[in-house]
Amino acid sequence: MLYISGARLVADEQVRIASTKIDGIGPKKAIQVRYRLGISGNIKIKELTKYQIDQIEQMIGQDHVVHWELKRGERADIERLISISCYRGIRHQDGSPVRGQRTHTNARTCRKLIRK
Repeated sequence: MLYISGARLVADEQVRIASTKIDGIGPKKAIQVRYRLGISGNIKIKELTKYQIDQIEQMIGQDHVVHWELKRGERADIERLISISCYRGIRHQDGSPVRGQRTHTNARTCRKLIRK
């Protein structure tokens, strides 16, 4: 097992597929990182050298918002919505669906909160 930016990567997967397991890195960014470092398309994680792994980790840390930074940013956005008491903030605070979903027959977790 290999850990990069807090994500556990499987050793038997290709680099472009395994790096999408990192929060904030999708297929397109994974291909860009691999291309910029000059890593072959079919190479697997277990075949990478220590130097290549360090390069990948350094490039992802510099150029992309990943893992804890991404989650911290999302939480800050939600806290801002709650603090200004907008509709979405109130829905987040209540634990209700935020994006207009139906609550009469669906949204079971929301209905459990209402019953109590």
